[in-house]
Amino acid sequence: MSNSFQPAPNPSIAEAQAAPAPGRGHVLVIGNEKGGSGKSTTALHIAVALLNDGARVATLDLDARQGTLGRYVENRAAFAKRKGVALPMPVHAAVPLSALADRSEAQADERSRLEAALEQVIDTVDFVIVDTPGSDTYLSRLAHTWADTLLTPLNDSFIDLDLLARVDPDTLRIVRPSIYAEAVWKQRQLRAVQGGRPVDWVVMRNRLSSLAARNKRDMGTVIEALARRIGFRIAAGLSERVIYKELFLTGLTLLDLKRGGKGPSLTLSHVAARQEVRDLVSALNLPRRDAVAPGAAGAEEKSEA
Repeated sequence: MSNSFQPAPNPSIAEAQAAPAPGRGHVLVIGNEKGGSGKSTTALHIAVALLNDGARVATLDLDARQGTLGRYVENRAAFAKRKGVALPMPVHAAVPLSALADRSEAQADERSRLEAALEQVIDTVDFVIVDTPGSDTYLSRLAHTWADTLLTPLNDSFIDLDLLARVDPDTLRIVRPSIYAEAVWKQRQLRAVQGGRPVDWVVMRNRLSSLAARNKRDMGTVIEALARRIGFRIAAGLSERVIYKELFLTGLTLLDLKRGGKGPSLTLSHVAARQEVRDLVSALNLPRRDAVAPGAAGAEEKSEA
């Protein structure tokens, strides 16, 4: 089995025009064709972390039918109004799927919708965070061609890893990359053809157990081998914690919790979880902007811990 994929087909002129021009806001696409991997939770936590550092942030929800990220942002705005508190808010928009029956017309419609949504914000913000659906759609594939950074949340399970690679159960050898890895490979090739910057692909291991279990060790071995083979970086993600589910209704993130503040009371477990979020943002190695105040988050953490 070859260590590389087959060359991707040549992109159409319309698709090639979708690449962002240099100097625009950095586009972070959170992608994984599997539901329940924590994409929306990750998206808003990263957005708030960047907002707290003084960056201008826009969020786009490409899963408008389910609309989890959109509802999270709405809940956040409602909480701020209800409690009379100031919360940093991203500029948010949803990009729905086309309702046109003809496939080519629907794809052209979705391309136009995504470009319009991006063009409204990409020159006025530092970061655009794009939350994609947990399925394969043309809109999602198109969004991947815009990615400067691609973040793939992956639950620490071989069921979820199957999205990236087929693994021999006896030897843990990677038999071949799987459907999503192949799709990302093609989109990275398309980005290269467009003359865009190389896509920085980061796979984050979500819902890690604190126990040194065999599954955790075997997952680490396979993911490290796969990272070398198809070219992504590995980052520690978010542990399995009930607090993430609880915060959705208020629209808050762990970064909003303070001792004596509004919302759930801050515990030592929450402090540890909040540090996981900050470690993830740091691992992404996103570009610094003039508007960003380095060290602001760290100073806040020292004052609250």
